[in-house]
Amino acid sequence: MKVIEDVSRLVFRMMTLDDVPTIVAIEQESFTSPWTEEAFVNELTNNHFARYMVMDYEGEVIGYGGMWTIMDEAHVTNVAVREQYRGFGLGTKLMVELQRTAVMFGAKRMTLEVRVSNEVAQRLYSKLGFEPSGIRPGYYSDNMEDALIMWAELNSSGVGLTDDDE
Repeated sequence: MKVIEDVSRLVFRMMTLDDVPTIVAIEQESFTSPWTEEAFVNELTNNHFARYMVMDYEGEVIGYGGMWTIMDEAHVTNVAVREQYRGFGLGTKLMVELQRTAVMFGAKRMTLEVRVSNEVAQRLYSKLGFEPSGIRPGYYSDNMEDALIMWAELNSSGVGLTDDDE
């Protein structure tokens, strides 16, 4: 586990094609059915709804998040933090930044799916204003696990936590 000594040195920026190999490595250490390099390249080059950002710490990409912004809604596609940087609240910071970015692109609501067994992620999303709204049966192709659908209302600053809440 690596230590983040100064969170003020975190940089959030839009993902570029040069980031894709690192993002694929993070995908592979984070998910049982990771997205491919081709999937990310397609998202960045062909999907006009796609918005992907990276979280950079001292020149190293340590996390990323993606969403589609369509009309006034944002749909989170994926979020991950490098394994050795987990447990420092960086997933929260990344989600807050995604929410702020969604608002910047005109979103008023945000949705995502999360494995019904992933209670850690569900707690994080709940802290950020997401509420359960349904189930997608057999959503995950690796084991046919159901997905919990969650929605959050966004305000002008996103939803996010204040510095006092972290």
